[in-house]
Amino acid sequence: MLKVGVIGGGSISAFHIKPYVENVGVELVALCDKNAERLAIAGELYGVSGLYSNYEDLLENPEIDAVSICTWNNTHAEIAIASLEAGKHVLVEKPLSMTVEQALAVEEAVKRTGKILQVGFVRRHGDNTKILKQFIDSGDFGEMYYAKASCIRRLGNPGGWFSDQSKSGGGPLIDLGVHMIDICWYLMGKPRPVSVSGNTYSKLGNRSNIKNLSFYQAADYDAALNNVEDLANALIRFDNGASLFVDVSFTLHAKEDELYAKLFGEKGGAEIEPQLAMVTEKNNTILNITPQIDNLSFDFEKAFTNEINHFVDCCIEGKETIAPVADGVQIMKMLNAVYESAKTGKEVYL
Repeated sequence: MLKVGVIGGGSISAFHIKPYVENVGVELVALCDKNAERLAIAGELYGVSGLYSNYEDLLENPEIDAVSICTWNNTHAEIAIASLEAGKHVLVEKPLSMTVEQALAVEEAVKRTGKILQVGFVRRHGDNTKILKQFIDSGDFGEMYYAKASCIRRLGNPGGWFSDQSKSGGGPLIDLGVHMIDICWYLMGKPRPVSVSGNTYSKLGNRSNIKNLSFYQAADYDAALNNVEDLANALIRFDNGASLFVDVSFTLHAKEDELYAKLFGEKGGAEIEPQLAMVTEKNNTILNITPQIDNLSFDFEKAFTNEINHFVDCCIEGKETIAPVADGVQIMKMLNAVYESAKTGKEVYL
């Protein structure tokens, strides 16, 4: 049995806890949260008696083999390094850290301790992603040389720690863009990024004045606190000549929310969001292909279950994770370069 602790009791933690509880190879033995009331409720709900108000005490428990880190972005690197040094395997929510320097420090800790660290790039674990990657890896689309992705929320600043730069590290780029950049980069074969040109805008604030549309709000939502960007876009170039364009927003004067990720290759193309679809040509005819599977869309809950089960298998069997620390470092380099480019008004070379 893999004995697991979950650090952080916010909304994302439930997507970790439930799959752990349902995995027959796991015993969930510890939960940690600074909010005593929330911690007690979670302990009772999931039947966990090992309850901790700080992660240091949890890590001193020798029974715990692995931890999930579901805390604010500004604590990811600190807790990951402490967990590794305490001899625990680590699944850390995205992003790996807030800076490249922090990401490199986590990578060094992984090398030093020999423990497994998996970054929470949950879209890699979607059933639709797994199917598309098989087609790409088998060469059906040829070289993937261009991708574009968009995650536009016209009204969707969650507020709370999401809109507090000291805790989040940024707005939609580091919260949503990390997903969109990662899934495209992953499916393109993870080419090395060489330059980034980006822009960020802070024009609209959190638009708390809008009363007739509902949207997700963080538990600590505070309309008076918002010092992150509303919108970000970027063009990322890779060493193999491929490129990726991405734009993401918490709020924008758009007609409707928008989500897509599209990839283009020499022999064909594909869309992974909003639904899996493929394009190719044969006998001088373009073919739009719809795979016959149960769910063409990204299933958030199922992907988390796949992600947790993959992490557990890696810990028990010593397998290499499909979302290693090195990938977390590269994604942080790209995210930080967008912010730097936006600040300086110049292209950033990596």
